[in-house]
Amino acid sequence: MSTTFELTCELISRASVTPEDKGCQELMIARLEAIGFTIERLRFDDVDNFWARRGDQAPLFAFAGHTDVVPTGPLEQWQSDPFKPEVRDGMLYGRGAADMKGSLAAMVTACERLVADHPDHAGSIAFLITSDEEGPSINGTVKVVEHLEARGEKIDWCLVGEPTSSEQLGDVIKNGRRGSLGCQLTVHGVQGHIAYPQLAKNPIHLFAPALTELCAIEWDRGNDYFPATSFQVSNINGGTGATNVIPGNLEVIFNFRFSTEATEPQLRDGVEAVLDQHQLNYTIDWTLSGHPFLTPPGALVNATISAIKAVTGIDAELSTSGGTSDGRFIAPTGSQVIELGPLNATIHKIDECVCAKDLDQLSAIYECVLIKLLEPANA
Repeated sequence: MSTTFELTCELISRASVTPEDKGCQELMIARLEAIGFTIERLRFDDVDNFWARRGDQAPLFAFAGHTDVVPTGPLEQWQSDPFKPEVRDGMLYGRGAADMKGSLAAMVTACERLVADHPDHAGSIAFLITSDEEGPSINGTVKVVEHLEARGEKIDWCLVGEPTSSEQLGDVIKNGRRGSLGCQLTVHGVQGHIAYPQLAKNPIHLFAPALTELCAIEWDRGNDYFPATSFQVSNINGGTGATNVIPGNLEVIFNFRFSTEATEPQLRDGVEAVLDQHQLNYTIDWTLSGHPFLTPPGALVNATISAIKAVTGIDAELSTSGGTSDGRFIAPTGSQVIELGPLNATIHKIDECVCAKDLDQLSAIYECVLIKLLEPANA
């Protein structure tokens, strides 16, 4: 068993269901302190975070990730205990194996080898680790970033260990993410007896034409890096459950995943203009989960593509698809941000797993990225 495999297993064995950490961070901290990292434990409300840094010079490269995992789901549906790592047919099973304890272990062991071989590396290396990524994401990375910004500490390059690979390790790098804008809309009508519609106002009927129009709008056409902005309704609910009552209100939840061609105000104004045009009586509550961000080809992207090629022999694809990540909190500071991790086919699923041999390759890729960006000062 390799050191990366062993550390992954140790992390999986800690049942760190969000926002719990269950000692994962202390396990990482002990390894990082041993190779010269200075540690800041940063607890906000019920969330454990830490910032670790080795060196005090620029440029600053940071690994970012999370120790929390999603709930297991029905235990009886797992082939083995989700918090007792088990290898079957070359795959390491356990909650968090792919998302993202394998990446965390690979980050630590990559740094251990780098420091052993290049103790006088240029610049600085850091870790920004939270236990709040799979939950509300309000007391984790965003708070640590605010803490760093308040004292003027800037990350130049950030690698987030999210599982990005599709068919084989390293085939996809996320060099950006779409923005996410959510909305809770209540359309107000007048409740009444279904046999006397003239005495009521049915909010479902009133909203239907507006919904048709919203679904038909081309919000933008995307660009070379992003697909077109998407409008999707996720929940719609109205009525008392009775067959003879016209509902008084209609509740609608929808979301925009938007490109850099759109802005939050444009989307909000566009929706509300349609609602007003249809003369609806409504209340609306918007929630911005994150702006879109993009790291174009440059030092970080090029080093990562080169490292993947050197270790695996494959040419990585750049992508901005998928959901949000904590990179959305780091990119606005001016940092170049990319995401790279193991295959994402089983994340959040029953029997989550990672290819055991990929763990050492991932660690080698991370080490290679560090070497390319932080060439030893005495080289």
